[in-house]
Amino acid sequence: MAELVTIARPYAEAVYKLAREKNNLAGWAGMLELLAMMARDPQMQACVGNPNLTAQQIGSLVLDVAGDKLDGLGRNFVQVLVHNGRLELLPQIHDLYQALKREHEGALEAKIISALPISDEQSRQLVAGLETKYLRKISARVEIDPQLIGGVKIMVGDKVIDATVRGKLEAMAAALTH
Repeated sequence: MAELVTIARPYAEAVYKLAREKNNLAGWAGMLELLAMMARDPQMQACVGNPNLTAQQIGSLVLDVAGDKLDGLGRNFVQVLVHNGRLELLPQIHDLYQALKREHEGALEAKIISALPISDEQSRQLVAGLETKYLRKISARVEIDPQLIGGVKIMVGDKVIDATVRGKLEAMAAALTH
């Protein structure tokens, strides 16, 4: 079976094109984020996978839960996904849409992995430094990995900045064995 991302890509591209035409990139980002969260919910997954519910019932359920957080085009989009049996693609559609939006805005995504929780101020300082380095807007998400022992590891695209204690110990071990 084809990868879910491959199936989701045309939907994400169509939504992105529509959002650009309507000058509503942020609005669609919010709607897709809501729909993706709903699609990840175990109760919603159980309903979508329930063979006793019709597509119309599933569509009505999704639209009722979303309420007024979806505009008319967003509601139509949900109905298209329901009709095509593609509601489970919403997380992938959201991720692909976000990537297209970031590319349009000239932004990069950074993944900051820290051994310990970092404050909002530390996160802002790291992002400001990355924006200076890359001369682009950076959107960052922070993850915690205690195995790093200390420091942070930052991934921007295919570039990795390893300022972790574990990384330094591994580098030192490699230098000593060669």
